Amino acid sequence: MKELIENEALRPFFKAPTPGEIIKGKIIGKEKSALFLDLGNFGTGIVGGKEFFQAKNILREVKVGDEISAKVLALDSDDGFVKLSIIKAKEETAWLRLKEKKDKDENFSVKIKKANKGGLMTDIEGIPAFLPVSQLSIEHYPKVEDGNQAEILKKLQKFIGQELKVKIIGLDQKQKALVLSEKAAMLGDQIETLKNYKVGDIVEGKITGITDFGIFIKFPLDAQKPEEILEGLIHISELDWQLITDPGELFKINETVRAKIIKISNGKISLSLKALKKDPWQNLKYKKGETVEGEVVKFNPFGVFVKIKPTSPKESEIQALCHISEFKNEEEMKKILKIGEKYQFQIFSIIPEEHKMILKLASRG
Repeated sequence: MKELIENEALRPFFKAPTPGEIIKGKIIGKEKSALFLDLGNFGTGIVGGKEFFQAKNILREVKVGDEISAKVLALDSDDGFVKLSIIKAKEETAWLRLKEKKDKDENFSVKIKKANKGGLMTDIEGIPAFLPVSQLSIEHYPKVEDGNQAEILKKLQKFIGQELKVKIIGLDQKQKALVLSEKAAMLGDQIETLKNYKVGDIVEGKITGITDFGIFIKFPLDAQKPEEILEGLIHISELDWQLITDPGELFKINETVRAKIIKISNGKISLSLKALKKDPWQNLKYKKGETVEGEVVKFNPFGVFVKIKPTSPKESEIQALCHISEFKNEEEMKKILKIGEKYQFQIFSIIPEEHKMILKLASRG
């Protein structure tokens, strides 16, 4: 083979294959541990040894006379054959097809085979692929309170055997890394669908999930297509003007709520319940230096959140912060103040337009 390639007289008639190239050949012989391919002008190729046994599942399906692709490993083996690999050719062409799908931004379906706490696993043309939890659609995202890992895994395992529409968002052949996204695959459809809505619209839907960071609700695409469903998130900060620490205490699955669309971006829809309620900070009658009674509702490293009574029966309660600097340290703060107890505080600063009130402890009761 080497002599043919180096022969100046023959060189114009064919271009020799190079190691790493994918070529096709006709099967002319099949033995217990070797497969022989007719490569035309390039002589005879062999798939043998480790390469033969790695490809045994593929070779069961082929017979003499079939044409098959193989990757050139070496132009001359010890016995004069072109050394080939069918498995490496299959893998190489698979990566090329996957790269083409990524370059075309193509959507396609995969069957989920495994799950772990981080996401879902499958394979595409024999290439392992991973679909992280963060890349699941809102509909399929595991809505678990307190981020309980065991519960998340339990929910993810339900997808084993199911088909999901995905898109490739990460591809690294050298690292053999293939990352999928259901969220990205649905983005185009979702963006088109959301043209039916605009910021400021009010929707009515049922709660489908409650987490420590908010609630999810489903609502119809429009009145004419009630069977087509959208899903949006109401972040914990948009549930009420008051500080909410546990959405599960206020809401239930399948409860019907009305919410206002406050943001539509990249196929995602953000909703708000508090936007439909009167802002208690408007026309606030409290003033700097005034002493007020407040109930301690939550500690954090910056201080303690305090619930202040409204200035009139028609107004809602507001949340203020008594800063950690009022105490020697967090330990002293928690020793002096107790959750659920009421204390006298002095308003150190107040900025209604920013919904901020900073307190100083006026009395330790």
